[in-house]
Amino acid sequence: MNYEFQNNIKNLVEEFNFHGQKKFKLIVLFGLLGDFDSFEYALNLKSFIDNHQDKNIDIFAIAIGNQTGKEKFCNFTGFREENLIVVSDNQIHNTLKISSGLDIGLGGWINMLIMLSGINSLKTIKEVIRGYTGDRKAKQIYSEFDNIEILRSLKFSGNAFRKVFGDGYLRPFELATFRLNNMNEIIQNWRDYILNEKYLPQRGASFLLNNKNQVIYKFFSSDVLGYSSNMRDPLGFLNDLIKQ
Repeated sequence: MNYEFQNNIKNLVEEFNFHGQKKFKLIVLFGLLGDFDSFEYALNLKSFIDNHQDKNIDIFAIAIGNQTGKEKFCNFTGFREENLIVVSDNQIHNTLKISSGLDIGLGGWINMLIMLSGINSLKTIKEVIRGYTGDRKAKQIYSEFDNIEILRSLKFSGNAFRKVFGDGYLRPFELATFRLNNMNEIIQNWRDYILNEKYLPQRGASFLLNNKNQVIYKFFSSDVLGYSSNMRDPLGFLNDLIKQ
């Protein structure tokens, strides 16, 4: 592995005290706190932590944002505040050569909208469609006991998905509902989550380290709604680890 890259990761661990107590550590670089991917990834990580609290991995994250946004983000997603660092720009992302997304010179909003249309973000449309059509090879999100509230006006239970579409897979509209709920939270707190709109296209990355702080797995995102190499099972790369 490139020496400069490995050294940059070790410096990151030291700078932010990402030492932890367990055998492995996952370091996630989000883009903006208010990015769709940041919310969805954080919620998946929270679920993973809840289900594997006794396992041998510490999880840390860095995002572009401020303290107010961090508090709201952690309150909504359940990600631990002490394990999330907020920074004011994308200098760390640039140092690690993480994609900054599309830039046609017309500002972050335009760049992001173009990426959402699939330009320079080829997997995005496929992932959006999957949110509405469902996926037999992916896990369901809501249990029948979950209470779901959208836009403060539409309330229903997860049992509605079970009654209409059954159980045991990602049902039609389930992922879209999940993402709409996240989007609603972002829009309601836009000023707190979006520190600077020029960073809207900024993508993220994931680095899995062993107890010597050597990178044993890495993934660099280049697409909106593409924070994992396998969006059907975004944390599947940890499966072998948690079996140890």
